[in-house]
Amino acid sequence: MIKRLYSAAVEGIKGYEVQVEVDARPVEDTGRISIVGLPDAAVRESVERVTSALSNSSFFRPGNVVVTVNLAPADVRKQGPGFDLPIALALEMAIQENYRDVPEAYVRRVPAGLDDWCIVGELALDGVVRGVRGVLPLAVAARDAGRRMMMVAPENAAEAAVVDGMAVYTVENLREAWDVLVNPARFTPYVLPGSAAPLPSEIDFDEVKGQPYARRAMEIAAAGGHNLLMCGSPGSGKSMLASRLVTILPPLSQEEALEASTIHSVCGQLPRTGGLLRQRPFRSPHHTISDVGLMGGGSNITPGEISLAHHGVLFLDELPEFARRTLETLRQPLESGHVTISRASGSMDFPCQFMFIAAMNPCPCGYLGDPTHRCRCSPGDVARYRKKISGPLLDRFDLILEVPPVDPASLLSRPDGESSAAIRARVVAARSRQMQRYPQSGAVCNARLSSKKLRELCPLTSSQQQLLLDAVAQLGLSARAFDRILRVARTIADLAGCETPTDAHLFEAIQFRQFECQLRG
Repeated sequence: MIKRLYSAAVEGIKGYEVQVEVDARPVEDTGRISIVGLPDAAVRESVERVTSALSNSSFFRPGNVVVTVNLAPADVRKQGPGFDLPIALALEMAIQENYRDVPEAYVRRVPAGLDDWCIVGELALDGVVRGVRGVLPLAVAARDAGRRMMMVAPENAAEAAVVDGMAVYTVENLREAWDVLVNPARFTPYVLPGSAAPLPSEIDFDEVKGQPYARRAMEIAAAGGHNLLMCGSPGSGKSMLASRLVTILPPLSQEEALEASTIHSVCGQLPRTGGLLRQRPFRSPHHTISDVGLMGGGSNITPGEISLAHHGVLFLDELPEFARRTLETLRQPLESGHVTISRASGSMDFPCQFMFIAAMNPCPCGYLGDPTHRCRCSPGDVARYRKKISGPLLDRFDLILEVPPVDPASLLSRPDGESSAAIRARVVAARSRQMQRYPQSGAVCNARLSSKKLRELCPLTSSQQQLLLDAVAQLGLSARAFDRILRVARTIADLAGCETPTDAHLFEAIQFRQFECQLRG
């Protein structure tokens, strides 16, 4: 008799159900085990792990049995070691029912009522159950397929338990997994701790000394979800400011936390302390990162850094040091909020709605315009350095500002700026106004508002329109920059609690584009 259990696998960042079918038949000669259903190397290697785990867990493992394991659907490639546990359990059930010469010491009660179970786990050679990647989307897929109970390793419990309607059972080893299947009533499902507040941050904006202009830009960027570029000498505080941006962003909503956590789960980067992500992601890859590392891809297509920053912040320090080709790949995802990775093996679409924050020096040596250091770069060196950032990429930034050097005297003074909590309160209030204004537009913040909706929902007077047109002409900005100035002005008005942008709001928004002219040369 064929034994069937249910498991799940991940394709991209979405889970799908997999049926694990095992047929075990006694033969006269030496037996064998074969796995079909497009298994990858990790799945094929489960034969050795499963057989050793069964033998070392005191299960009966005869040598004269031909075993066929089918992973359905058979037209989708199966990856990873998560099928070890269901294969081992189904194999032992098939042997118990089909093999007549099971020694009495090894006879076990065969579980029944298995259609409600989804079973996922890697096996060590001694039968210990290990955790796997991507359990969160696997649990969602199992629930959608009608499964009500899930068996996982202890380290995956919190990740699976966030899915409503799924009773999660943790098992330490193969013997315990068998006992849970035989009599689940004897075991208690895992229960998530009470809803946790965001983790307290060890960094705060009140640690920043000086830089009121840059702090104001950070607040505006957080309130509207805008992209921001900072240019300044080494030590002016660019990285310090960027790292504190997440401390003033609104908390993740339940839907945002689920989406971001799913991506981190697939990549094996979800904290095992429990449940969903509690803080917005902050990703800061090194400038040596490849296109695949940034965008996603590989032989088994996985998300890249831009998707790991979904609903959070992507910070690129030393922006001109990144390969120009790598930077240019950001242009389309920044506009659309998703990235499509196409390979010969298939195509995957990953979400990537993030705030793009970047920092750069004004020249190769870093001290152009610094009053305390002499710049040793020639005009040609400066031009070549800045040309690494293309015009179309500059257009994707809503705010571009120069960060001046810090006054040495201020280093000995006590910080005089506001705390992150005080700034976050204004940011949350501004975001709330935006969500109320755009309930049907598909936008959650001003930076995501389409050009059509922007003009429809943010009307300007004729004098304000002329002011923007004059600024665009004088600064040599593009039509895309025109819309970005208007979006920033809308955010400044939201921070001020105004229904429509005033002339002062427009002037401040234009001010954050003036330094772009110097960068373009």
